[in-house]
Amino acid sequence: MHASLKRKSADRRAAIESAARTVATEQAGIAALAAALDNGLADPFADAVDRISAIAGRVIVTGVGKSGHIGAKIAATLASTGTPAFFVHPSEANHGDLGMIAADDAVIAISWSGESQELKGIIAYSNRFKIPLVAITAGETSALARAADVVLALPRAPEACPHGLAPTTSTLLQLVIGDALAVALLEARGFTPDHFRAFHPGGQLGASLTPVGELMHSGDQMPLALIGTKMPVAVKTLSKKRFGCVCVVDEAGRLAGIVTDGDLARNLDRNLVETNVEDIMTPRPKTVPPQTLAGAAIALLYDHNISAIIVVEDDRPVGIVHFHDLLRIGAA
Repeated sequence: MHASLKRKSADRRAAIESAARTVATEQAGIAALAAALDNGLADPFADAVDRISAIAGRVIVTGVGKSGHIGAKIAATLASTGTPAFFVHPSEANHGDLGMIAADDAVIAISWSGESQELKGIIAYSNRFKIPLVAITAGETSALARAADVVLALPRAPEACPHGLAPTTSTLLQLVIGDALAVALLEARGFTPDHFRAFHPGGQLGASLTPVGELMHSGDQMPLALIGTKMPVAVKTLSKKRFGCVCVVDEAGRLAGIVTDGDLARNLDRNLVETNVEDIMTPRPKTVPPQTLAGAAIALLYDHNISAIIVVEDDRPVGIVHFHDLLRIGAA
């Protein structure tokens, strides 16, 4: 093998080995955090959830450097899951932004060492006005920990950086404990997918949270055929409505089955002119109630390789949703 190719091959192996070490190191850090929740961290965590749940205001998240970047993400996650929150940079807080923090708020301060000088102002302000202060830090005896009402002490897991300098494992643990707080608060508040959708109206996520009842075609738009209908009539309905199927109902309006393009193709050798819909229909077709989210409807379409799904209430078809409807709103 040519020397340059050997070097390239060796470099690729080194990169892959480095990635594996990083993942393993950070995975060990998360395992240490999980162990901490079974050994000392559980009560402070529950206390933090209780204190934040009890406030009438907002959660102010703060931190400097990489901890600040993590703090901004945690604030965004809290806000999007029903806990009003925003990020305040500690340096800006020292130059007027402390006025953004009210007496009915709570502060989450993030610092791996707990000794970040920039946090002094916001710590003093929280203590002065008795604003609940939750510390996320690995410095259990640090200035931040001593001033906090609740200390979420993170395990001192090794950084993935081979020099032990670049925040890697440490910021991951901060992010994980922040996510854990957000989810625990979400569950404590009874936050539902409908609430989530209100905060995420745009993009694929918002689209996937749309109930199919808001998308379905109903009334005269539905392709329906009564049991006993001859296939030529059903074919005309199928062609006119353009959903690739016809819903077959009984005299009481209950769904009995479905006739699809595929059913027609499989029965071309029969005399369809004299055939009734129930003779070739597929019984027990896939259905969903109107409150089913678009994301779940898409999964059902993919899982069963079908292009439309019937929306039912009390065993009666009330609408139909085609894959194109989900594609149109950006859910697919």
